[in-house]
Amino acid sequence: MFLKEPSHILLLLVVLVVLFGAKRLPDSARSLGKSLRIFKSELKEIKNDEKKDGEEGTSEK
Repeated sequence: MFLKEPSHILLLLVVLVVLFGAKRLPDSARSLGKSLRIFKSELKEIKNDEKKDGEEGTSEK
């Protein structure tokens, strides 16, 4: 596995800070979190719609 040791994680964090800068990282993480939250809610909504469609299809017969 790639990130087994703490030194690997530390090295990755250092590279991220160097590439993106310390000021942009929190904003990037925040926007990534918002995007994932929206994505999860959309997936949940799709699953609920599929369940409703399946229930309606069986009751119509």
